[in-house]
Amino acid sequence: MKKSIQALVEKTKEEIFSENTGTHHFVSASAYDTAWLAMIPDPEHPSRPMFPQCLDWILHNQQGFGFWGEPNHSSLPTLESILATLACVAALKTWDVGHDNTEKGLAFLHAKVEKLLSQQRGGSTRWFAIVFPGMLECAWSKDVKIFPTGMPEPAKSIFFERKLILDTEKSTNQVYQPPLIFFLEALPQTYQVDCNNVLEYLNEDGSLFQSPSATAAAYMLTENKKCRHYLESLVQRCGSGVPPVYPVDEDLIKLCIVERLERLGLDEHFHPEIKAVLEGVYRKQKEQVGEPINGQSWMLHAYKSSLAYRLLTMHGYRISPSIFSSSFQGWGNNAWNADQSRDFFLSTMLNVYRASDFIFAEKDEAREVKSLAHKLLTEGIRISKAKFSTPSNLVAEVEHELSVPWLARLDHLEHRECIERGKTYDLWPGKASNLRIPCLNSDSLLELARNNYNHRQLTYRRELEELKRWVKDHGLCSLGFGREKTSYIYFAVATTMYPTYMSGVRMTAAKNGLLLTIIDDFFDCCAALDELKIFTDAIERWDAACIDGRGRVLFDALDAAIKETAMQVFHVQGRDVTHHLRDIWREVVKSWLKEAEWASNGYRPSVAEYLKNASISCAPQTSVLSSMYLVGPILNEELIQHADYNKLTDLLMLSCRLLNDVQTHEKEGKEGTPNLVLLLMEGNTKVSMEKASAYIKKILDKAKHELVELVLMDDKNCVPKPCRRLHLNVTTIFQMFYNSANVFDSPTALLQSINKAIYDQLPPEI
Repeated sequence: MKKSIQALVEKTKEEIFSENTGTHHFVSASAYDTAWLAMIPDPEHPSRPMFPQCLDWILHNQQGFGFWGEPNHSSLPTLESILATLACVAALKTWDVGHDNTEKGLAFLHAKVEKLLSQQRGGSTRWFAIVFPGMLECAWSKDVKIFPTGMPEPAKSIFFERKLILDTEKSTNQVYQPPLIFFLEALPQTYQVDCNNVLEYLNEDGSLFQSPSATAAAYMLTENKKCRHYLESLVQRCGSGVPPVYPVDEDLIKLCIVERLERLGLDEHFHPEIKAVLEGVYRKQKEQVGEPINGQSWMLHAYKSSLAYRLLTMHGYRISPSIFSSSFQGWGNNAWNADQSRDFFLSTMLNVYRASDFIFAEKDEAREVKSLAHKLLTEGIRISKAKFSTPSNLVAEVEHELSVPWLARLDHLEHRECIERGKTYDLWPGKASNLRIPCLNSDSLLELARNNYNHRQLTYRRELEELKRWVKDHGLCSLGFGREKTSYIYFAVATTMYPTYMSGVRMTAAKNGLLLTIIDDFFDCCAALDELKIFTDAIERWDAACIDGRGRVLFDALDAAIKETAMQVFHVQGRDVTHHLRDIWREVVKSWLKEAEWASNGYRPSVAEYLKNASISCAPQTSVLSSMYLVGPILNEELIQHADYNKLTDLLMLSCRLLNDVQTHEKEGKEGTPNLVLLLMEGNTKVSMEKASAYIKKILDKAKHELVELVLMDDKNCVPKPCRRLHLNVTTIFQMFYNSANVFDSPTALLQSINKAIYDQLPPEI
């Protein structure tokens, strides 16, 4: 399988990152826009098309069911297919060619138009209500009969909607986006278009809103030379089938490719390519000036800038969130809304929502942006479900995003979710066809993602069996106490530290997690205080001569794990770190003894006293320290004692403790174990459980926010990034275990997820 994965990786690199591949080749052609270029007569020979290659494209790109345009993910026609087919039939009739193609197109229209129109609920979107009647009138002008038995009611209602739109927008001072001139080719003859008004809207490149179809109509109306130059340049660059938007934003295409690779779990194979893309985007973002504009360009700006901000921030680049947040806060001033293009609206808001997790400078700004994006996404989903009988893949993705916090998501399972979702949604809308990047949905890329995921699972299954043998060999499964969490702990470690090359890191972290769970149970409920003191003394001296029975089994297993780790570390670091590993365990075991003494004596510590000890007793630092030595960078003694490392570890321990306490206070209250929620409530009848939990969550959010910034930002901490990432991995594990409930102590809550992550392979095709 490794060879097939590598072959697919090389193929993908050639297809996507080759220097010989222009960005415009990534974008699929728009049948609708190509048809409008095909309708332009040659100025020197009006009886011939100006772009015969576009007409030829129409003849050779009709779908099997007779329609033109891209089908949906089920290979079925869409509303956009109606518009593309009407435009292509009109183009063929203009030049009296392709009679068989025309007949097939008309057969599709006769059979499917009424059905597709009837699937809309609650009226049409503005763009469809304008373009559909315009394209029918265009076809009628070519003597094409679309409705032999009379116009159906759904079509009549759309004509009525267009009249309302035209009358309203003509009589009001409100600025609608995009303006009606954006739909120039579809406006009725009764809408008197002023040529001078058209020329006022032309871009510097000669286009009308960078829309090939609108620019084609503008050229036929005005014969403007700049329009002609734009159209000729478009065909020369893109070939016979033109995109729905031109020029294409190259950086946005590249960012979408990076995001797709990461969401499919393939980033480990493309590190140099991803770094090169982000370096280039970062340089341009630093130089970017100017305010975003309203309308569809505003939406595109929000889409790109929020995507760029999140990807750059997650890769350690310091960049201001104002590149997207400032324009987003002006949302209410824009008339463009969810009804314009549901997928583009949702995907833009989804990018903004995701980016808000990484706004570090202004916490209030982050909350404001996230809250507004959440509100708009929720409303967008409602509108989408109300208007369309079948929710899109994007709707499912948004619902998933809103249901699980970013920090609680396990990368490996997120990759599976993306792979199972299959083809990604369209990038952004043109007029009657959306801009798509076919390489993001290519069969070879999805095959690579499936093979890569399944290969990981083979590695995980082997490692989990090895871990189970280790537990059995050291007598940990026959102690007669303790939670059996081998699969749970390995699952959590593997799904966050997912690359196959991190096997040593995973096994070390998992063994530490298992020992923490079992020894913690030994201290909590399975041994007398005297036995715990003897055990702690043995750990302090690191000498098992005075202990036997259960304590001896635990000591020997811990000693073996540390020796194994120290030997592995020696091969990576070139030095013995046994004393570091023992010291951190000494500290943890002493904190457990203190908690046991508190419980035995009925002592209730102060909040400060509790947190000082409890942050240590939660013990995520044991897994992090032992794993840090194995991720690659050379770590000297000074770094482990450095204030930057201590700050990271302190935030990690505090976050994990607070996550645990919020979800385990009921259980620990029954056991008589101290818990921050209970301590805040004690002696203060005005503090309810809900208020205490809310107060802790506020502290927790601040700690996690600071931790994430320290982990991601290269200018904030001297600890090497791979080591900092482990702090984030372990925080994610605790966030997952204690997100909305204590699933760690549930015997069944994670079984389905474990099967999906480790045992249930993805089928060859989804």
